Amino acid sequence: MRPDAFAAVMATGIVSVAALDHGYRVISVSLAVVAVVLLPVLVVASILTWRREKWSLRDPDVSFGLFTYVAGCCVLATRLADHRIALVILLPLAAQGWASLGPMVARSVWRQGWTGARDRTHGGWELASVATSGLAMALVVADALFWALILWALALAVYLAVTGLLVWRWAHDPAARRLTEPDNWIVMGGLAIATLAGEHIHQALTAGPFADAVRVVTIVTWVLATLWIPVLLTLGLRRVTAWPAVFPLGMYSSATFAVSAETGWAGLDVVSLAFCWIALVAWVLTAVPALGRVAGALPQR
Repeated sequence: MRPDAFAAVMATGIVSVAALDHGYRVISVSLAVVAVVLLPVLVVASILTWRREKWSLRDPDVSFGLFTYVAGCCVLATRLADHRIALVILLPLAAQGWASLGPMVARSVWRQGWTGARDRTHGGWELASVATSGLAMALVVADALFWALILWALALAVYLAVTGLLVWRWAHDPAARRLTEPDNWIVMGGLAIATLAGEHIHQALTAGPFADAVRVVTIVTWVLATLWIPVLLTLGLRRVTAWPAVFPLGMYSSATFAVSAETGWAGLDVVSLAFCWIALVAWVLTAVPALGRVAGALPQR
């Protein structure tokens, strides 16, 4: 059990959203059920592991990893938005987790110093931005548009800071990009979820210059997310059968679907559909071995 184990909930939830976007209701509902069951199971497992292994929130990899819990709650809240009870339960849990982890992350990174943070940063640190965008998205669903805007802007600022550290590390030590290869796909996923959050905010805003500005930023984040894909592949980061990689693929599908609906740009719906199936295949290829590991860990009679 790792602190970022809730990436399985994030990945399952967003692939469910992407499947629903394209009308695959049976697949979407099945995945949503899996994510709903998985969340409390992982909560219990993480508490037991925390007590046994003495996780320290002063360790940035622990505190950043636990943002998967926040993001998982937010993705599920968005997927189950039609069921008000889900939002009532999941949004406070996500907000409490975010408010608790935020100061811990800031403090742990500050203690590292610039070069120390550079030498430890990896794609998983983008989870702070991902969780913040996810919370902004859930707040739109809850009609708290002002706070959604604040958190969306904060998510973009956190993304820029972490990505700056990450690119600095890759330039300083090119071999470092392969150390946590699947996590580095979250560099693209952070922009994809910012795009989806921006689309939710734009739809909730009335027409005007501010709404137009949000639309422009949203399109820019989608373009940058798209450009990251060939960059990551060129860097040799091709492993996508891990939960931190499945999530960005599903999120890119859903974000592209939202941009397609908003702009009407030809071909984007096809791109979204292609990434939906890529994410679904990656989910299956990740879930099957994970189930095998769980079965192998169970006590035998």
